[in-house]
Amino acid sequence: MRGTFQSAPPHCPQSAPPKAHRRSPHVTATPVESASRAARLLARPTTINGLTVPNRIAMAPMTRMFSPGGIPGEDVVSYYGRRAAAGVGLIVTEGTYVGHDSAGQSDSVPRFHGEEQLAGWAKVAEAVHAGGGTIVPQLWHIGMVREAGEPPFTDAPPVGPSGLRLGEDEPTGRAMTQRDLDDVIGAFAESAAAAERIGFDGVEIHGAHGYLVDQFLWSGTNRRTDAYGGDPVSRTRFAAEIVAAVRETVSPDFPVIFRYSQWKGGDYTARIAENPGELEAILTPIASAGVDAFHASTRRYWLPEFDDSDLNLAGWTKKLTGRPTITVGSVGLDGEFGAAFRGEGAEVSSLDNLLDRLERDEFDLVAVGRALLQDPRWAEKVLAGRFDELAAYDAASLKTLS
Repeated sequence: MRGTFQSAPPHCPQSAPPKAHRRSPHVTATPVESASRAARLLARPTTINGLTVPNRIAMAPMTRMFSPGGIPGEDVVSYYGRRAAAGVGLIVTEGTYVGHDSAGQSDSVPRFHGEEQLAGWAKVAEAVHAGGGTIVPQLWHIGMVREAGEPPFTDAPPVGPSGLRLGEDEPTGRAMTQRDLDDVIGAFAESAAAAERIGFDGVEIHGAHGYLVDQFLWSGTNRRTDAYGGDPVSRTRFAAEIVAAVRETVSPDFPVIFRYSQWKGGDYTARIAENPGELEAILTPIASAGVDAFHASTRRYWLPEFDDSDLNLAGWTKKLTGRPTITVGSVGLDGEFGAAFRGEGAEVSSLDNLLDRLERDEFDLVAVGRALLQDPRWAEKVLAGRFDELAAYDAASLKTLS
């Protein structure tokens, strides 16, 4: 595939004030002992419900907008297949729109409904399995991030818990009715059933980054006074009902992963939980609904999530829920992804901090984004201890990478 890569959807900000943070160690070479340790720790298999993942490396979901008509073509098959063949244990696809007209905002983002779309995805799953990897689609509804008149269904209105966009006090979209809620819940369940039917290994529900499910979780966009709004636990009801519907639709051993975040696409400082107690109250009903693993999205995996503990968000999630977790956030690089929108590169950084956390079981899998875009063979090199072959991230070069 050749074209302009987009590492996040169009409404992610071009810049935002960063938190004070401890930078990952910046190195130009990794000692032999560190490379050997990385190979040993990352090569171990792990399980999520009935799925055995051959190693601890996951590919993070990254929007690419290379599927005209929402149909993944042979270039998309090749894109994912190459990374599986080069050692990625679990691929989480780019976000794919569920079958609800208001779910998206582009006709080039793949959809996970429709005969042609699902036929394309079946080929992707086949290629990943041929390469020795496993794969789950990320099921997505963008909610109030959508602007009126945008494709793929231009007549569909923007919808959300209260019709509010990030930072708004007055609605610019439609507050969802019970029928709307039921329709979207059904759309997630139908896409999950399709994923199992065409050969995928599980599904991931996108509940992060200020999109629809997250709009319900966050008080900034959820002002409802019914059973879906109010206190933090009530705000989890929509997410929990999606999970429960998906769980009921697929086989008992078919993994259901839930991705969530504190930050939003337009506000890096936003938080759904200020302390571990609040986070536990939010995650417990979602986990109980049938989640097999959580994908805790952060911009820098090495940041402690709360005071008085070094645990990151994935670490706290595992501690509070007992579920396996996936960590993510600038793995293998020394700069967070927001800089990528400004055309800034990022140097290769040590994995020692990551490996320390993995060794003490703070989390179970490590999702890699930009590093895998820069180099489809990143996992192969890391698993073989060939750190000297890793390249720094260069956003400009992605126009010629696939």
